[in-house]
Amino acid sequence: MKKIILEFVRRGMAASGLGPVVLAVLYLVLNKKAGLEMLSVEQVCLGIFSLSVLAFIAGGMNVIYQVEKLPLMIAVLIQGIVLYGAYLVTYLLNDWLEWGTAAILVFSGIFVFGYLAIWAVIYSVIRKNTEKLNQKLKERNQKPAG
Repeated sequence: MKKIILEFVRRGMAASGLGPVVLAVLYLVLNKKAGLEMLSVEQVCLGIFSLSVLAFIAGGMNVIYQVEKLPLMIAVLIQGIVLYGAYLVTYLLNDWLEWGTAAILVFSGIFVFGYLAIWAVIYSVIRKNTEKLNQKLKERNQKPAG
């Protein structure tokens, strides 16, 4: 368990540096598309800290797939729930999402759809690669020795 926690921290630290970069891009987009002109020091600091924490969590959560006793679907579910919570809290804290049932339901729907779409692509790529590998192994085993 100690190894998993240390790996979570290592991956989280590696990813957390991207949080401020993502925030800078987000603020530039908001400036160009939504006319965002001024931010308070508190808004900038909260954005930097919250996206660093979000990136730490997102980067570290990939370690869940190294827990050998955990079935894949349970790992996917745990990762999805943790990421959903982290993203939701980050968006609400930074006022990027309105506090309200309708806004949270829309956010939730988009998150679930996006998460499932990404996993569908990952699953299909892995399945295709596995089929290719199995086919090559089958061909190799059918060749006569000699």
